[in-house]
Formats: sequence, C-alpha cells, structure tokens
Amino acid sequence: MDVTPVVLALSRSGEATAHRVAAALGAQVHGREGRTDRADAMFPDALIHARDLFAAGVPVVGVCASGILIRAVAPLLSDKRAEPPVVSVSDDGAVAVPLLGGHRGANRLAQRIAAATGGTAAVTTAGDVSLGLALDAPPPGWRLAPGGDAKGAMARLLAGAGAEVAGIAPWLDGLPPAGSDPVRLHAGTGPAAAGTDLAYHPQTVTLGVGCARGCDPGELAELALETLAQAGLSPWSVAAVCSLDLKADEAAVNALARRLDVPLRLFDAAALEAQTPRLANPSEVVFAEVGCHGVAEAAALAAAGPDAALIAPKVKTANATCALAQAPAPLTAVPGRARGRLSVVGIGPGQSAWRTPEASALIARADELVGYGLYLDLLGPLAAGKPRAEFPLGGEEDRCRHALERAGEGRDVALVCSGDAGIYAMAALVWELIDRGAGPGGVTDAARRVEVTVAPGISALQAAAARVGAPLGHDFCAISLSDLLTPREDILRRLRAAAEGDFVVAFYNPVSRRRRTLLAAAREILLAHRPPETPVLLAVSLGRPEERLEHRTLATLAVDEVDMLTLVLVGSSATRAVATGDGPRLYTPRGYAAKLRTGADGGAGGGSEDAFGEDI
Repeated sequence: MDVTPVVLALSRSGEATAHRVAAALGAQVHGREGRTDRADAMFPDALIHARDLFAAGVPVVGVCASGILIRAVAPLLSDKRAEPPVVSVSDDGAVAVPLLGGHRGANRLAQRIAAATGGTAAVTTAGDVSLGLALDAPPPGWRLAPGGDAKGAMARLLAGAGAEVAGIAPWLDGLPPAGSDPVRLHAGTGPAAAGTDLAYHPQTVTLGVGCARGCDPGELAELALETLAQAGLSPWSVAAVCSLDLKADEAAVNALARRLDVPLRLFDAAALEAQTPRLANPSEVVFAEVGCHGVAEAAALAAAGPDAALIAPKVKTANATCALAQAPAPLTAVPGRARGRLSVVGIGPGQSAWRTPEASALIARADELVGYGLYLDLLGPLAAGKPRAEFPLGGEEDRCRHALERAGEGRDVALVCSGDAGIYAMAALVWELIDRGAGPGGVTDAARRVEVTVAPGISALQAAAARVGAPLGHDFCAISLSDLLTPREDILRRLRAAAEGDFVVAFYNPVSRRRRTLLAAAREILLAHRPPETPVLLAVSLGRPEERLEHRTLATLAVDEVDMLTLVLVGSSATRAVATGDGPRLYTPRGYAAKLRTGADGGAGGGSEDAFGEDI
C-alpha cells in the first residue's frame, strides 16, 4: 500500500493549519507535547519523531520552519530515488515548500496543500516550474519504461530542443513543439521505436495467469512475455498480474509479478465464475477442478473491469496459461485482493533509536498491527490510527493465528515482537502454525499462502551487553528458564552443558510470580564450574525510561531481586570487570594477548575477518 503522509504540528500557532492540511490529505496530525492541544498522537521531540517517520518511509508534512525538518532528516539522506517526500508548510498555510522528493510526490503534495489552504506551492524543480511536469514522474496510471535518460531529456527541453510525441498522452500536450533535434517521446501500449528517448506506457493491460502447482517460473514468464509480444504490447503496459486466490503462494506467479514490477491481484472462484459469459475458452475441466470455468481469461477480465475487452485469449504450455485484457483507460487501482503479507517485526528493547529502519517501514506500511499491548504501546506515534489487535501474555498462539488469518484475507499485517522476532519471540510460532497444516491447531489454507517476512531487531542480550561493555566478546549462549513450554529436565541439561562449556550465559524469562526455583538452580550449577566472583548483570526494562542496570557476582546473585522484565547476563570464567569513571564495564577477552605473546600471524584462525566482516 502507499503510505499516507503524517502532518506534524509543532506549535499552537500552526495547529489549525495542520488539521486543515491533514483533512485535505486524509492524514493524521501528530502534535508536539506541551505545545499543541489536540492531535491523533503526541511526540516529545520533533527532530527524533520526524527522523523516525522519514526512516520508516513515511511522507512528512511539517507545519513548521523548513530548517527543523532539514536538520531532522539530514543524517539519513542517501538515495533520492528511495527517500519519502518531505514538505514544510508555514504556520498560516501561505506557503508549502517541497524540500525532498519533489518527483516522488512532494511537489504534488505541496500543490494539494496549497489548494486546501489557499496558499502557494513553492515548487523549485526546473521541469515543474518551466514545463508544468516532470519527465521522470508520469501521472498515476502511466509508467516510464526503464533505460531512458529523463534528466538529460529534461535538460534538452529546457534548452529549447522541443518534443516530438509519438502517440496520445494528454499530459504531454503542453510540451514545446519539436525543433531540429527534438526529444523523442513515445506514448502508448506498444514497444517504442528505435531512437526514442523516453517511452511512456498507459497501464491498461491486465495479465491473467494460471499454472500447475510447482510450475517452473521460467516457463510462465516466457509464455507471458511471448504473449505480450505477439499482441504488440510492451510489458510496461501491464497494470497487474492476476490469478485465482489458490495461486497466492505459487512461486511462478509471484516471480512473474516481481519481474514485471506490478502488483499481484487475486480473485476467488465465485468472482472468476461471474466472468464466464465473457470467456473465449470456458472449460468444464477447469470448473471441475477449481470451481470456475476459466482462470487466466477470467482473472484478466475481472481485473480490467466491466468495460474491458479480452485482447489475447488463453494460450498455454504444458504447465502454464495466460491471457490478456485491456481496460479503456489507465488503471490507477486494480480490483481484486493482494496476496496478503505478515511481517513479524522485532522492535528491539523499546526505544525508537534501537528499532531498525526496516522494522519501522514495515510497521508504517501495515494495514493493521497485532501484538502484546505493551509492545504496541512502545511504538508510540508510529502506530497511531492503525487498527490493532492486542493479546495478553499467554495468548501467543492466538496472537499468531489471528495475524496469519488476517493476512490470509489479503491484508498487510505486522506482528510486533520485542527484541528480535526470532529469539524467544513469535517468528518460530508463526512458522510452526503454518507447518501444522489446515488441521486442528493449524491455520486455514488462505493463511498458509501469505507472504511472511521476518524483520530482525536488537535482542535484549545485545542491548544489555552494549550497555556494560563487551561481555559477549567470546562464545555465549541464551537459555530460557521458563518451563511452561520446555520440560524442566531439558532446561537443567542445557544449564549443565553451558556451565561445563564455560559460555557466557544470557537467561531469558528468569522468574515469574509462581516460578522461582530454576534461577537458583542455575546459579548453583554455574558455581560448580566458575568462580564465585564471576560478574553478573541484571538488566531491567532495557531501552525504556525505567531502565536499570545492577552489577552482582555469581555468589551474590539473589533470586528475589529478579523479575519478569529482567535479563540476567552471567559472565564466563574469563569475563572481567573494569572500573571506569562511568561505572564498571564488563568484557570477555578473545585471547589476543596470548596471540601477541606467541607471535601468531593473522592468517586462518589468527584473528582475520570472516565473510561477514566480523572480527574472528
């Protein structure tokens, strides 16, 4: 989905303008705490909040001085082709200034804002100012084919070369007439002629496909591209790849949509069966198998709309079919539903600075959020206005099943976890539910067909280690002391192995209200293999305002001072404490001192860097 902008209100003097702009854009207002009176969400620090939104790919409209937004996003600027629009608006709405992403929507945003406030859009990009358009940003429903030099073509137009347009595109009508060496533009569904500088294609074509389960992606792609070529159509005129919903997870179908860089749109059998009177090749065999008389032709027609025509009836290979339909006008929104996506997102210990840009982007893009209420609250304004389904501790299976089923209906769902999604969090349970199948304890077939993305986060053990130095500098392990899901004897066996192996150990779920004995048992097992003065860190509520770090030794570790929000990090026999002006710091040496004494070189096994760039 396209991410809706967020309007920032930084002061009461601009608050009314912010709400007027938000109403025009269908956006939310986020207000500065203590300086605005009403908003959909509040934030304490304008620079941090604007930066978080920008990093998540959210277009930012700030009713504030331009310099505030510039200072906020400047550290993140890297690729103008991927950065979201940023627009500043004066408090009175008189001026809207597109600061970044002019050709990625900022200019259009500024113009919409100016229309709503009666102000002026201070657009400064040369093409928009001189020609009223940007050659690299065609209007919705049109697509610029790759390979052209839009920047060079614009420079030539501004220098007086003029344009020669082959085809019909009303939005190009205002270009200056051709000179002796004009910029040659193509506008149409067919391939561009040789010598064309830029080719624009109206997205009027829908590509319906079907295939046998496990079809080779190359077979379907070759069939689709050949069918387009025989119909005299450019692949860049395709608005969507379309199919039966049973093909949502078919690798060949998804690969084709990615190759053409268009959305996949899916229809159930009833929606495709409604297209039967329009089919050129209805099939009783297909109806017996999937409940509709055609897939490729029906999907193409359903996506192109009631006024569309079938322009390439079904063609097939041994394992694939495809057909083409054409709408009378460019499609800016294609009917049908998306495949559905579940993003299992690790947000780190809580603070936004420890949340990855990928995680923030997936949350910003999601249609709805699922998770434990505390974790959703930690998202702050990033989650404002999104539908959310909260589940208590102990409701993990219901939480994951709900998220999968909602995604199975075609939604983009974010399942929010603290720390890293794959470390004692929900990613493993999501895959377990999918693996169980559609029987008891599993999920529906539709849920099993969704796209699942796992976004990593900073784990509690990483955050705790970073706070106190480098205790994970050598081999370490993590053990959960919860026996709700793991038999107690298995936990004890792992504790003995970790103690004998002299690993640094991070204890997750060390205690609960009713479970108090395993941490004491762990301490005694470790004491049998490492000194009583071994450093221990108790890290509580990491990354949150109530964060607390307590230093203990293995001998003085007391179960009563540990709660459910505590990570217990126990050093190995080699872990050392260093006194500093900022308090004690822990580290676990790798053996560099011994290497220096023996004169070992930096060859294999001697401290060189591995393929991941980590010092080994």
